[in-house]
Amino acid sequence: MDWEDKASALAYRVTDPDSRWLAPVAHVARHKLVPRWWEADDSGQWILHDGPSEPETWAKVAYADRSVITRVGPLHADHAGPDDRPEGLPTSSATLPSLVVRMLRHGRLGDGLSLLDLGTGAGGLTAYACYRLGDHCVTSLDVDPYLVSAAGVRLADMGYHPKMITADAAESVPGSYDRIVSTVALAPGSGLRAILGALETGGRIATTIARTSLIVTGWKDRSGDVIGRVERDMAGFMLTRSGDDYPPALAELLAVARAADGEVTSTGRYPVVDVANAWELRSMLEVTSPGVELSYESSGRRRTALLVHPDGSWARASAEWIDPPEVHESGPQRLWKTLERIRNRVNAEGALPLLGAYVRITPDGVCHLSRGQWRGTIG
Repeated sequence: MDWEDKASALAYRVTDPDSRWLAPVAHVARHKLVPRWWEADDSGQWILHDGPSEPETWAKVAYADRSVITRVGPLHADHAGPDDRPEGLPTSSATLPSLVVRMLRHGRLGDGLSLLDLGTGAGGLTAYACYRLGDHCVTSLDVDPYLVSAAGVRLADMGYHPKMITADAAESVPGSYDRIVSTVALAPGSGLRAILGALETGGRIATTIARTSLIVTGWKDRSGDVIGRVERDMAGFMLTRSGDDYPPALAELLAVARAADGEVTSTGRYPVVDVANAWELRSMLEVTSPGVELSYESSGRRRTALLVHPDGSWARASAEWIDPPEVHESGPQRLWKTLERIRNRVNAEGALPLLGAYVRITPDGVCHLSRGQWRGTIG
């Protein structure tokens, strides 16, 4: 494949002309990292694509500013046949290059500093970092041994030989690092504890928080706390996982929420919203009621949002287009009412206090947020 011109064009789309990351993007053969991938068709089924068999599509996909899904549930595209139709959520991808560059910038990398790329995936961030810093400064870690092995082989084919580690970062992170950049969403509390332990004093971390789109950055001080900010930037990354796939969603409770009358029926104040794609609302909901899972369905003008929580709480809001919804709720929490209080705050103040908030992450992984008079804790 004549990829150099395509990579150069991609670099100018996703970086500035004077960016230190322009050359890495322009000189990494991204197509080599994604020889096979999944795409969902119009019915939502996952269809396998093989790059060498579809060279024009391969080039178009690999050098577009888009994420490329490489694993669905436990099935990696490298191991699939053309008739396979995996079910479930994507569990690995090659992150879109513009977001990789943004996370690297948030990491404040510099010459001679050691970097941990947390969440190897297809190896794109590792490749850019190796080009910029030298592979002797770069370590890449993933929970999935195949992802680590495949990325290591493909990076070596490009001439890069970073340290590659298979480990569950929620349990332990070998080594210590001046910079940690995570392209998986980390769970506050136990999901952050071992990672913070691997960050050198004076080092910097850049990550997103699980079930939010918040990019949190900070510097580790002598007390072991990480002090920083919620960036005025947002990103959506896959959650960390410990096994081959994510644990089962609250499917039984979602089925109840879809059909039951519930303990309370009311009329909602605001139109039904796809909460998962309303990033600030979703993030604030996670701060307010951690652990909520979501579903959104639309048929014609009819829209339905479902919210469920591990404590047994659930809510269903349904309406025609932007009409006031009929809301059914049950359990210890009134989840739709919680969401409406957040939307009230947006209307009253014009914004939520999340972006730009001060962050202190204690060694136990708990994130303490504050902005003005507002306080929040996750984990």
